[in-house]
Amino acid sequence: MPEADDADDEEEMPLSLRLSIADALTLGNATCGFMAVYFTTTGILIPHLTGSQETGMARSSAATAVILMLCAAVFDLFDGLVARKLRSSPMGAELDNLSDLVSFGLAPAYFVLVYGMVANDAHQRVAAVGAVVVLLAVVLRLARFSCVTPANGMFQGMPSPFGALTVVAIVLLELPFVATLLAIVGTAWLMVSRVEYPKPRGPLAGAMLSWIVLSMGMLAAWAFGAPGGQLLLQTGCALQLVMGAVIPLFATARRVNNFRDNRREARTAQLP
Repeated sequence: MPEADDADDEEEMPLSLRLSIADALTLGNATCGFMAVYFTTTGILIPHLTGSQETGMARSSAATAVILMLCAAVFDLFDGLVARKLRSSPMGAELDNLSDLVSFGLAPAYFVLVYGMVANDAHQRVAAVGAVVVLLAVVLRLARFSCVTPANGMFQGMPSPFGALTVVAIVLLELPFVATLLAIVGTAWLMVSRVEYPKPRGPLAGAMLSWIVLSMGMLAAWAFGAPGGQLLLQTGCALQLVMGAVIPLFATARRVNNFRDNRREARTAQLP
């Protein structure tokens, strides 16, 4: 009977082909990244190429693209939490890396590329190099993450979601082109560096989620032309850059304190 055959096929389906709830969240991450590229193309690049002067649509599309990247970061945050609480399929890690490459590699790199094409003081070919640097930094970071097991609840290098949002914040700040490019390359270097960043767990995960929601509100206020929306956006982007530079200092201070404590305990153990 057909129904019985379908049931048997489902039971015999390899475990590696069954998606878990965490995997569904991971696929939501990839979808948000792709849609961010879509809105960047249709709302910013195409109007620029066709000579459209609708700045409101470009602003709304830019805000939508960034909000989608923020949503991808939320999916990336929760798929790990759900996988730890419930379960993940054997291909969960591969799905996570591929989705992160789309949302936090391709999407921000494409955002930088389009910025180089539409900004008045930008140089398209130089911006394209910056976009490639961002993409390759994320590729290298994800590959290293697959090969190296992080210790003590710390990441080596800026996490790719945080790095992607920092790159986008740099572009939205509308700094001079040279300063923008240097900041983007510096962020790419942080992603492949050995600078330590804490994993978003416990209270830190809640703080990160609150920051993402607040950032969405700032982007929405800017997109709809709310009073003070531009100032809110610039403040949020500046805070994103400050956090990217300051958070590693806490990890460094923690490592120094641990080194001092270990040295003090060693001296105490040597005393008669």
